[in-house]
Amino acid sequence: MIAFHLVTHADSDLLEIVGLSLYVSLTATFLAALLGMPLGVILALTTLPGRRMMIVIVNAAMGLPPVVVGLFIYLILSRSGPLGVLGLLYTPTAMVVAQTVLALPIVAALTRQVTEDMWAEYREQLLSFGVRPRQAATTLLWEARSSLIVVALAGFGRASAEVGAVMIVGGNIDHYTRVMTTTIALETSKGNLSLALALGLILLFIALGVNSVVAALSSSARASL
Repeated sequence: MIAFHLVTHADSDLLEIVGLSLYVSLTATFLAALLGMPLGVILALTTLPGRRMMIVIVNAAMGLPPVVVGLFIYLILSRSGPLGVLGLLYTPTAMVVAQTVLALPIVAALTRQVTEDMWAEYREQLLSFGVRPRQAATTLLWEARSSLIVVALAGFGRASAEVGAVMIVGGNIDHYTRVMTTTIALETSKGNLSLALALGLILLFIALGVNSVVAALSSSARASL
């Protein structure tokens, strides 16, 4: 009952945590899409030396353990690390970096697969029109826009569900770097199940919303074929 009360009455601490969580995850998703989608297109349409090895690396990176990612970013951003002078450790920016690194391989790998499938379908038609590679990439991305939105949502799902990496680089500092997943873990360990359940309900609602959008877009894409 207390958990529902916190949600329905828009508890200020709850809203602060949810707001930071959405800011970090949406920013990370945007950056992952900005970097990962062009990378996926390049891997799909070009014959660069080492392309197959790059594909293997990107696919393998999809399964990176979050705590290992968090550890490496911690070492880079710590005072003794190469970027320690920036003072980014234990800030929301560090959390964005961690989530971006985790979402990027998923976005790149799925974009490559979507683009390759589209290229196999439209290749002869585009080549017969004398379309240049850059124009072909633009055309394929536009035709696959619904699928690419699904790709971005998959990246968001990976980012928003993350605990280990953001705990390491963010420090789970109250009113500063505390997000939904880290708060759930902390409050459960403290026995404060009301706040943990309230955040869990919101996280489930977000997950259901994302999956509903994915299902709707997938149905739309199939209907247009």
